[in-house]
Formats: sequence, C-alpha cells, structure tokens
Amino acid sequence: MEKGMRRDIGLLALTMTGLGSIIGSGWLFGAWKAAKVAGPGALVAWILGVIVILLIGLTYAELGSMFPQSGGMVRYAHYSHGSFVGFLSGWANWIAIVSVIPVEAEASIQYMSSWPWHWAAWTHGLYHNKTLTPPGLVLAGVLVLIYFFLNYWTVKVFARSNTTITVFKFIIPALTVIGLMAAGFHGQNFTQYGGFTPNGWSSVLTAIATSGVIFAFNGFQSPVNLAGEARNPSRNIPLAVMGSILLAGVIYLLLQIAFIGAVRGNMLTHGWAGLNLNSPFADLALSLGVNWLAIVLFLDAFVSPSGTGITYTATTARMVHGMQQNGYFPSVFGRIHPLYGVPRAAMWLNLVIAYIFMLMFRGWGELSGVISVATLISYVTGPISVIAFRRMGDAVKRPVKVRGMSVIAPIAFIFASLILYWAQWPLTGEVIVVIVIGLPIYFYYMAKGGWQDIGRQIRSGIWLIVYLLWMALISFLGSKQFGGSNVIPYGIDMVVVAISALLFYVWGVRSAFAKPNFRDGDANTAQSE
Repeated sequence: MEKGMRRDIGLLALTMTGLGSIIGSGWLFGAWKAAKVAGPGALVAWILGVIVILLIGLTYAELGSMFPQSGGMVRYAHYSHGSFVGFLSGWANWIAIVSVIPVEAEASIQYMSSWPWHWAAWTHGLYHNKTLTPPGLVLAGVLVLIYFFLNYWTVKVFARSNTTITVFKFIIPALTVIGLMAAGFHGQNFTQYGGFTPNGWSSVLTAIATSGVIFAFNGFQSPVNLAGEARNPSRNIPLAVMGSILLAGVIYLLLQIAFIGAVRGNMLTHGWAGLNLNSPFADLALSLGVNWLAIVLFLDAFVSPSGTGITYTATTARMVHGMQQNGYFPSVFGRIHPLYGVPRAAMWLNLVIAYIFMLMFRGWGELSGVISVATLISYVTGPISVIAFRRMGDAVKRPVKVRGMSVIAPIAFIFASLILYWAQWPLTGEVIVVIVIGLPIYFYYMAKGGWQDIGRQIRSGIWLIVYLLWMALISFLGSKQFGGSNVIPYGIDMVVVAISALLFYVWGVRSAFAKPNFRDGDANTAQSE
C-alpha cells in the first residue's frame, strides 16, 4: 500500500465513482449534440462508443489490478515503456481530466440560465452566445470551490457523498426516459427529416469523438485512479470499471432513444442540424407540457454535473500524485496529509488549473471535443502496456488476466486511432500540438536528474511521437468528410488508419522495456498488497 493512503473504498463506492463520473453533464447535453450531428444515427454512435470504451476499459481493468495505486492511469505506460512515454500519456490524461472539473460547473450554470420562472429572470443573463457571462463564471467558480472542499478533508467524505449523489443521478435519467416517452413519442422521427443518417455515416463516426460520447465515458477511469485507496483492488477494480461502463451505456442509449422520439416536428423544420436548445431535455419537457420533469431536470443540472465534478476533483489529485511519483512534478505534489490521507498540494494545483481552463473556455461545447481527443491520446498506451507486461512473464504479478486480451488489445488500439481520426481536422492536429507542448517540462526534469538513461527512454518512446505526427498528417490529408484536404478519399482513409494503427501497435509493444521500469520499488510494493 502507498504510504499515507487508506484503503477505505469498497466495490459499491468504486462502481458508484465510475458511474457518477460517467453520468455527469454528458447526459444533459450528449443526446442533443449527437442528434444534431448525426440525426437518429446517433444511436449507432452510442453503441459503437460503448463497445470501444469497453475494450479499452478491459485493458485498464487488468492494469489496475496489477498496480493498485492512486493515479494509476498516469503510471502504467511509465512502468512498461519508461519516462518518455509515461510523461506523454500522463500529460494527455491529466490535461483532459482536470479540464472536466470546470466543464461540469459550466454545464450547471448553462442549464440554470434557462430557468423559466419569472422570479429567476436574472439567471437568463448567465449564458449568452454559447459562453458564460462574467456573473455566470463567478457562480461556476463557486461550484468548483465546493467540489474542492468536499474532497479536502477525507476520502470517506468523498466516497459517501458521491454514492448518494450517484443514486440520485441514476434515478433522474430513468424518470426522463419514462416521462418523455409517455408524453409524446414520435416514431417517424427516426426515418423522416433526412432519414436515419441525414448527414451520412461519416457524421455518425464523427459524433463518437466530438458529440459527447467519448467525453461521457471518460469517467470509467475514476475507479482505476482510486485503486490505491480501494479494498481488495484485484477483484474490485475490474468489476467497478466494467459495471460502470455497462450500466451507463444502457442509460445513455435509452436517453438517446427518448430524446429523438420526443422532438416535435415543428422543431425540425431546418433538420437535425438546426435543432438548437440551451437546456436540451428540460426544453423538450416544457415543449411537451411535462412541467414536473422540467423542474426535476433543472434541479438535476446541479446534481449530475456536481457529482462528476466532485469525483474528478478527487481522482485528478491522485493523478498529480502519481505523476510526481513518476518524477514529472515537484515533490510537494506527492505529499499525503498525515491526518486526512489526501494529496492536498495536488488538489490546490488542480484548483488553479481548473480556474485557468474556465477563463479560457467558457462553455460546455467548447471543451467537450478537446477533452475527448486528448483522452483518446492517453488511451492508446493502455492496450500496448497490458500486452507488453504479458510479454514480461513472471516479472509482473497479474491478479486478473482478462481472456482474449491478445485480440482485445490490438482491436482497442485500432478503434481508438480511428476515433481520433474521426474527430476531424483541425481539432486532431490542435490537440496533438497541445500534448507535444508539454515535452519541455519532461526534458527539464530529465536535465535536473542528469539525463540519466535518456537514450533508452527516448528509444522506447519514439514510436509514440511518430504515431502522433502520423495521425496528424493523415487527418490533414484525409477525406473531406472528416475535415481533411481529401487527398486520401473517403473509405480508403479509414483503411489506412486501421492498417497503420496495427503497425504502430506492434512497434509500441516491441519498444517496451525487457523488465518493468519501477521506481523506488513502489509498484512492486503495490503488487504485494
């Protein structure tokens, strides 16, 4: 067990942590945004999204049982491939996840700006032209501070409050599905107004990456990041990861069906792309006269995003702690409070970063696509690391061995690469640049340590740099359906991505260290627990 960390979180709390992270602002906006991009074909986007995340989640479930440590998502690539790959993967994951904290607060305020009551007319000035106004930003900042203090004293407070909130978050989506279907379900919406895929199948694929699908399921990693504080992690981590993904997948699919069926015909005069709603489910409920549901949704717009914000405040602090243990951050961020057992310095750092993101991106829609792409970049190392550890044999203990992983891992890597491509140029290129920008921090700490073993670290990680540059190039040259310059035509572009992804997968697995790159015996200790 890691020094200072307490194993106080059981299976139910871990599963609720994953489910609570997944069912956040994504469910309030995801169905609308996916339908706006892909029409009724958004249903296929959610199904494919669940399959891909489940495959990726299986790789991290096995890794989480092998290394039951806090901030685990930023450690595995470091252990298998060294500091260079570990830093890039951890940096991408941290950037993606820490920015979720302000996004959840912004989502709550955006819903609040649509309150229909006459006494709440002042709230209409909180959100304008797809961004929060200064008063809206202040209220969002207060919410972020509340998330912070709910995690500041003890992990038990976090676990108990999150479990209670998640039960509520599970009930409200169920009521929304029932309420909308009972009030008015228009089956013709699935075939009229441009058909099932009004913008073509390419829009269905793009919706997976940019319309909140991948963004919504990012929360599956929360149980993994809390592995250092979990009871019986070798059993509970895989169960919590898989359980939260499957439960959330059913909820999101039902929500998408209810949303598409509830839209009134006069709202689709300009097609699905013209469906503009500030508070999607609440606006639909009001249009159908289901006022009680609208009131519940306006209340839940605080509960669901806040539950996710609370969870991510906890897990991102553990990620910073993990990156410090890898040697990427100053030692102060690795300190655990002796009484409360939480990494407080890491929490303060994330609070500052959250406020910076809030000032830079003042609306839910601005950040969800960026977060999804950045997270996908961090996900690609999981399938490679899990197979690399299997090739190491007895050098690494493996409490849980997922069947068929030799097939699951390459498929997960290929699909993650495809979704990264489907996110469309220039978004793919922009996020890749953001990830590469973090490298000066890595080289600073390597220089501070005397450039120890730098050649070996770079050799084990050059595949990832080439992979990122290649994906950016393919995105630029790809078909116009995915924002490219159409040098590579539609259809052939996806074949090129899939084949090249398989080649990079093989390269990545073979680039791993012959023995795990443990630091100070910490991973060995974790495995012996």
